[in-house]
Amino acid sequence: MYPVLIKIGPLTIHTYGFLIAIGFVIALLLAVRQAKKTGFPHESIVDIGFYVLIAGIIGSRIFFVMTNWPYYKNHPVDIVKIWEGGLVFYGGMLFALPAAIWYAKRKGLHLWSTADIWAPSIAIGHAIGRLGCFCAGCCYGTPAKDIPWAVTFTDPESLAILGVPLHPSQLYESAGEFINFFMLILFRRHQSFKGQIFWMYILNYSIIRFVVERFRGDEVRGFIFPGFSISQGISVLMLITAVVFLVWLKRKKGQAK
Repeated sequence: MYPVLIKIGPLTIHTYGFLIAIGFVIALLLAVRQAKKTGFPHESIVDIGFYVLIAGIIGSRIFFVMTNWPYYKNHPVDIVKIWEGGLVFYGGMLFALPAAIWYAKRKGLHLWSTADIWAPSIAIGHAIGRLGCFCAGCCYGTPAKDIPWAVTFTDPESLAILGVPLHPSQLYESAGEFINFFMLILFRRHQSFKGQIFWMYILNYSIIRFVVERFRGDEVRGFIFPGFSISQGISVLMLITAVVFLVWLKRKKGQAK
């Protein structure tokens, strides 16, 4: 598609990095807006966004490098080139969650209230970020010659296979996350206990990711066994965890009455 958005002399702005930045800004603004609406200290939302962003980028890049180590051990300089694509969302989540918990505990914030504010923002930020994946060609899909919406990448700087019609798996996940975002926003008015919005986000995304993985064609992402990727394994674990927490928090609220 369009891996490079702007190139003026030595200045190169990659579409992937640009859309990641746009996604983060929109996510942050929506989280601050919700915090102000609910009386939550919005300054803390900005601070926690910074820590989560840094931890998430580090974690997502580490996971990507680990699953592509045969390449990066011979090209160590490329490890830091995150603007060209190559972030694993689950890796970012596993690093970002401890950072968020640490900050919330340090500032005395209610953990589940903080998570509920951020959940829809994470969904829409991720949805926009996947558009960046599509432009860069990373996380590309399996060959798909018989569907009218198949995409053929031709830009030599693209990370996808060139000249072959592929499933637009990046757009599948982006669409799923946009739907997730709107579902969470609509459900807010019916929320019955703290933590519900966040764990609904995790539940929805684990299903989205499990399904989308069936259309992914980048074999280097790693597999537990043939046909079952590492991300699908994590999706199953996250789905179970989300259900457990939703049941536990609901019962906990019921017992407190």
